[in-house]
Amino acid sequence: MHQPLLDSVTVREGMEEAMEEIPPSKSFNEQISDYKKMIFNAYNNKPTSHWILLLVSSLAMLIAFPASSLLSRLYFSNGGKSKWIISWVSAAGWPIPLLILLPTYLFTKATPTPLTFNLTLSYISLGFLSAADNLMYAYAYAYLPASTASLLASTVLIFSAIFGFFIVKNQINLSTINSIVVITAAMAIIALDSDSDRFSYVTNTQYALGFMWDVLGSALHGLIFALSELVFIKLLQGRSFHVVLEQQVMVSFFAFVFTTIGVVVNNDFHSMRVESETFIGGVSAYYNVIIWGIITFQLGVLGSTGVLYLSSTVLAGVLNSIRVPLTSFAAVILMNDPMSGLKILSLVVTFWGFICYIYASYPVTPISTSSTSF
Repeated sequence: MHQPLLDSVTVREGMEEAMEEIPPSKSFNEQISDYKKMIFNAYNNKPTSHWILLLVSSLAMLIAFPASSLLSRLYFSNGGKSKWIISWVSAAGWPIPLLILLPTYLFTKATPTPLTFNLTLSYISLGFLSAADNLMYAYAYAYLPASTASLLASTVLIFSAIFGFFIVKNQINLSTINSIVVITAAMAIIALDSDSDRFSYVTNTQYALGFMWDVLGSALHGLIFALSELVFIKLLQGRSFHVVLEQQVMVSFFAFVFTTIGVVVNNDFHSMRVESETFIGGVSAYYNVIIWGIITFQLGVLGSTGVLYLSSTVLAGVLNSIRVPLTSFAAVILMNDPMSGLKILSLVVTFWGFICYIYASYPVTPISTSSTSF
């Protein structure tokens, strides 16, 4: 008759022992203290040059990418017509990373990666997809305000997660799913608010096309991310700074080749002279937009490459989440982009979606004074 009581006592004692084995949850101040120790240790474990390069790379992402987006929009708003030209601008700066890659061969132990048939084919394929992606984004900036185009482009996170799951077998958890739902809702808000930010000279059909091409461009961008990661896993067996630069140079070069063919077939190089003469601000303003568009796009890509190599995808995600509102606010201030209440709501919802995605991507490991994600 007393056996159930003995069992309950045994269970209770066992539970008490188990509770004793589980470390008590840390207070908020203790967690902050752990983070400070982690950051301090991370700082001490790296030379000053590492942090300078990381700072420069981060600033490149936060300045060059928004500047590139605004310049693309400025080209169309000041009289530019050719989508192929803006697509070509996105790839024409491929020698810039090459200028950084070559010294790594001369002053370090790095050697060029042998170009096998499969690797060359992957570079050509990614170059073609990048050229198509640049063209889609060019259509988006032709018909949409820069702030709207930037918000829609944030859907690349959704497609990166989806394609990464199917192609590279990356995990998707509830936080990732939540971010997908949240960002999708933000895009729906923009679609419902299309009347408030459509330029008077843009028709409903053109606005719809810009919306569609922006989302499709983001989907293709997500596919490119997944395929690039697959190339590193299957063909390159590792990721180092010079290998990442090699891929960037080769993919950008083939994208440049494909877009140059498109520009030539469309006879747009000849049309540039006519465009420059009618461009608001004159010929010098026209070529300044083209040249700085080439430079800023490549500097932004170089910055993201540096952040990924020097730190982590988590920091890159944080900077991307900051870049979206920066581009939107810069477009409102510098280009008088319309900013309605619903668009502000969409911006806030998108930012929350980024936070969910970053949280989902962050490695779930205990914080200690010896571990760091840098």
